[in-house]
This record gives sequence, C-alpha cells and structure tokens, in this order.
Amino acid sequence: MTDAGTGRLDDQSFAEWLAGEAGAALTALRAERGFADPATLKDAGDKVSHDLMTTALARWRPADAVLSEEEADSRRAWADPAAADRPARLTADRVWIIDPLDGTREFSEEGRDDWAVHVALWQRSAAPDGALVAGAVGMPARTAADGAPLVLGTRVPAAPAVPGPLRIAVSRSRPPAFVNEMIEGLGARAVPMGSAGVKVCAVVTGEVDAYVHAGGQYEWDSAAPVAVALGADMHASRIDGSPLLYNRDNPRLPDLLVCRPEHAATLLEAIDRYR
Repeated sequence: MTDAGTGRLDDQSFAEWLAGEAGAALTALRAERGFADPATLKDAGDKVSHDLMTTALARWRPADAVLSEEEADSRRAWADPAAADRPARLTADRVWIIDPLDGTREFSEEGRDDWAVHVALWQRSAAPDGALVAGAVGMPARTAADGAPLVLGTRVPAAPAVPGPLRIAVSRSRPPAFVNEMIEGLGARAVPMGSAGVKVCAVVTGEVDAYVHAGGQYEWDSAAPVAVALGADMHASRIDGSPLLYNRDNPRLPDLLVCRPEHAATLLEAIDRYR
C-alpha cells in the first residue's frame, strides 16, 4: 500500500492496516531470529511492533494520543493521580489503545499461532463515558480464507451458533480458579488458548461460545478484541455485568466476559454463583 493510500484510510481500515503491518514485521522477526532464545525473541518482538505502530500513528494520526503496553509514560499516573505530568491521553478526545504483541509466551514458542497484535481507537466524544470506535486484531500466524494473514476488524460478522455444550476459552497458563468449577457446574468444555485477543476473536469466529477472564488485565489486553466482538454483536462486559470503560486514569481492567449474546445471562449468573 502506498503512503498516499494509507493517508486516506478511514479509522477502521487504518486499524486493520496497522495490525497487518505489525503482524508482518513480527512474522519476519520470528523467521529471522528463530526460537533458541525465547526471552530475547519476546523482547525484540515487543520493541519491533511497538516502534512500527507508534511511528505509523505519529505520521498518520499525529493529533491523537496513544496508550501502549510498551510505553512507559502511559504508566506514570497510576501511583499518583494528582501528578502534574499525567499523560496527555487523559484529556484527549481520541486515543489509540494498542498492544504491540499480545501473547509473548506463545510468540516465542515454535509452532504456536495463538498470539496477536491489538489496535483500537477510543473516542471521548462518542459517548458519555467514551467508546471504542474502531478496532482490529491481527493474528499473523493464522490465515484467512484467501490465504492472507488473519486480521479481524469490527465489520466481521459472527459465525453461526454451534449446538452442544458451551465451549469456554480459558488461559492456557493461569485460568481463574472459579472458572474451572463454573465450567464443570455448567457441563461446559474448557478450551485453553494463549493471547486474550485470540480468545475473544474465537468467540466471533465460532471456535468457542465464551471467554471468561478474572486474573488481571489492562486496557490494551481487551480494547481491540472487545471492539471486534461488539462489532459482531457479541456481549462484552466486566464479569459483574458492568460496562467495560477505557482510557481511565489507571488502565488496569482486570476481568472480562465476552460471549454470544444468548449465553450472557446464564454465564453472568454462573460467574456470580461460583466466584
């Protein structure tokens, strides 16, 4: 895509383009470095993707603020909300919330495809508490129907429902303790996966019916996947049913439920019962 073409993209198309570009850079890095030194590969992946994304945002969306997992300044206000050097994003109308590499552990393991790139745009003026207005999740180790690296955006419809027991995506390394008990109580089936973005997108693509998380996350972990899920008319909330709010003073957003809307009431009741 030419520079001129990039400059003319609407926000949603730009989010998808940026997720694809960062994904391509990460795929190339994986091929170049190999998997002999996982820690170094993780660090290099975070940096390569972050630098690419922030450079593109500075060029093509220079008036917008950015909240990135890899940006130290985004963390400055957490301990002292009255600090004079609070991030500019807290008064900005438009904030790009990005996770340059979600699922670093999976990225550093040969053969794993459950890692992702997150790009979301939050806009203050879009709703009383602000709202996600664009989002894309790039899963470059997976392929779309046309053979291209997979990128899901907010215009992707949800796959049809699948009959049978509920399939619930869970963390492959640290699922919340209550979730296993809840899954057993519901007669559901746990489906372990890596990246939070991959797990949320699995609800949209029909691989699972729900994703429940309560082990600690931040805004960049869920913003882009939630934008994709909401675009596909999925349910997305905190595990107590309250709204997911973004661009807060403290970006910690520790829990999440994304599911097909017909299962939301059942899962919220079960979460309340078992946690």
